[in-house]
Amino acid sequence: MSNFVQSLRLWFAPERIREEGDTPDYRFSLANERTFLAWLRTALALIGGGFAVDQFLPDLRWGWRIGLALALLAAGVLCSLRALNHWVRCERAMRRGEDLPTSRFPTLLSLAVAVVALAMVVIVLFGWEG
Repeated sequence: MSNFVQSLRLWFAPERIREEGDTPDYRFSLANERTFLAWLRTALALIGGGFAVDQFLPDLRWGWRIGLALALLAAGVLCSLRALNHWVRCERAMRRGEDLPTSRFPTLLSLAVAVVALAMVVIVLFGWEG
């Protein structure tokens, strides 16, 4: 069974993580949980930003408004799913005594947010309507 499928199953049965390896120092598990919560706050901010663009920029051309809003909403959805997957992967790695998993997701998320922010700068500088 693939690592992803096994991680996916643990999303809905996190107590099964205890079946693997040894219990890590609780401080590491709590730090992992704080990181998870930080990712969720980021996801909520992105989702809120998506709704804000849609609701508070009615004069913005429909295509731009919807495009920017959907980009932020999609980033929020991906960020929340990534938070859960990363939490599970890190918890398993700690229990097994393995290196913590690496990811390109922070880079991708940063680039996506930067692109949306640049689009907003252009819109602010050159006006709401094209």
